[in-house]
Amino acid sequence: MATIVKKRIKGHPYYYLVQTAWRDGRSRIVHQRYLGKAEDIARAVTERGSPRAVSARVEAFGAVATLYRKAEQLGVVEIIDRHAPKRQQGPTVGQYLLVAAINRAVAPTSKAKMAQWFAQTALGQWLPFSERQLASQRFWDHMGYLTAERIRAIEDDLTARIAAAEGLDLRALVYDTTNFFTWIDTMSAAELPQRGHSKAKRHDLKQVGLAMLVTTDFHVPLFHEVYPGNRPDAAEFGSVTESLLARYRLLCQHCQDVTLVYDKGNNSRANQAVIDGAPLHFVGSLVPSRHPDLLDVPRREFQPLRGPEFGGVLAYRTEREVMGVKRTVVVTYNESLYLGQLQGILLRLRKVNDALRRLQRTLAERAARGPRARGRALTLSSVQSRLKAILHDRTLPLAAWFRPVVCEEAGRILLNYTLDHEAQQAYFNRHLGKNILFTDRHDWSTEAIVAAYRGQAAIESAFKEMKDPRFLCWQPMFHWTDDKIRVHAFYCVLALTLVALVRRSLAQQGVELSAAELLSALNGINRVLHLYPEGSRIKPHWTLSERDDVQERLVAALDLLPLVES
Repeated sequence: MATIVKKRIKGHPYYYLVQTAWRDGRSRIVHQRYLGKAEDIARAVTERGSPRAVSARVEAFGAVATLYRKAEQLGVVEIIDRHAPKRQQGPTVGQYLLVAAINRAVAPTSKAKMAQWFAQTALGQWLPFSERQLASQRFWDHMGYLTAERIRAIEDDLTARIAAAEGLDLRALVYDTTNFFTWIDTMSAAELPQRGHSKAKRHDLKQVGLAMLVTTDFHVPLFHEVYPGNRPDAAEFGSVTESLLARYRLLCQHCQDVTLVYDKGNNSRANQAVIDGAPLHFVGSLVPSRHPDLLDVPRREFQPLRGPEFGGVLAYRTEREVMGVKRTVVVTYNESLYLGQLQGILLRLRKVNDALRRLQRTLAERAARGPRARGRALTLSSVQSRLKAILHDRTLPLAAWFRPVVCEEAGRILLNYTLDHEAQQAYFNRHLGKNILFTDRHDWSTEAIVAAYRGQAAIESAFKEMKDPRFLCWQPMFHWTDDKIRVHAFYCVLALTLVALVRRSLAQQGVELSAAELLSALNGINRVLHLYPEGSRIKPHWTLSERDDVQERLVAALDLLPLVES
């Protein structure tokens, strides 16, 4: 006989299913099963009677929802549509550009695959696109509304909105450039893709240059410009100085004291004259080889910088006339930089030494074979040409270090070389680990000057993120006209802006993640729609997928739960 028995344990009631039977003339318990508390029994009965879901639909949720809400807070679509209006027919220009920007951030793809990606995300809840409206031709049509002038006006308004709403640290802004190689045909008539000095070493391909101004505070972009790939950095800096000053005038409403930070690749007398005549300050760097007197300052005259963030960095501060004006100059020595540069040079020396040994061995083998040697005969002139090619280096005096000697004896060409270790070490001590900074911030401490220049790492980090093939990636770029390339650059920079602002907001709540870590974690948060049989009277409902500790913190910090069924 089965009965339910209540037992009270430490003052709390618990229930058991008890099976009894007669044994030796008495009723005894032969089996019992723990059922739990009363509410456990009630829940089990209710669930047993409820139909189970027959299927589910899974949508990418975490990353797209986060970026969409940040764009909504900034009024991105509204700002774009104000400057690029169209007929009230279908999605707006701003909505198309926002979809492109979010796609760039979380799963870069071509326009031809955009509809497939969009259908697998939760974006359809807030951006009502049909599959036909997401065809690549529809994207190109709407990109046509954005001229260079409209893009600049949109960025002006968006920058003003960000500066007012986000409370960014605008005291030091960093400017720099990079380039992206393309697969655009050599005969293309476009002016932006050009062959030039490729930072990715793809000199065989046309490239497009990108200049940006970002904050040191999570490298939030405040200005960008696309320029021809064959334009030198200094020339580009000169062409955008007026635009940078216009951006300063916009930002000075929120920060009266702005310092522009840039590296030595942008230096020229003309550029510096414009900066000197502007109402903003600067921190820049100088080419060390052009200032040998500063390189010769003995190490004993350097002083350690105060603060744990400098990690033993030494500095020598003085004043010098630079480009016709007296400046504060700071020479820094960083042991970590020294070791990093030394590692690269030693690798280069090894390759040169291997090449010299191969040439030496070739000459010896040809001499041993005599007339039987195959191939074109080597002459004294041809060997010297090979040596010149092996020892050629724009930055290192390799010929002075290796000291090769070529001679001809009895019709045989001989090569010998020695490595001048003293000259090599003298070069290391004089050049490696050093940076030379200059500024008009005479009132700043040495630590403040160095810290401002270190902000250069912010823009280098931004460019690195834009070359990450997983997230925020410039590639793939299937556009070959100047107008479309400018729009492509705009939504790539917009994607970087949204992610940077989300990262900054999370850091203020104690959640510090890189862009890749953040997007990877958010991409793992999916939304699941549970579907029940017809006639069950149970409505479909959304839940979130299982989450790890990091994802759980992100859901809470970003307040994503209200968006699940909104």
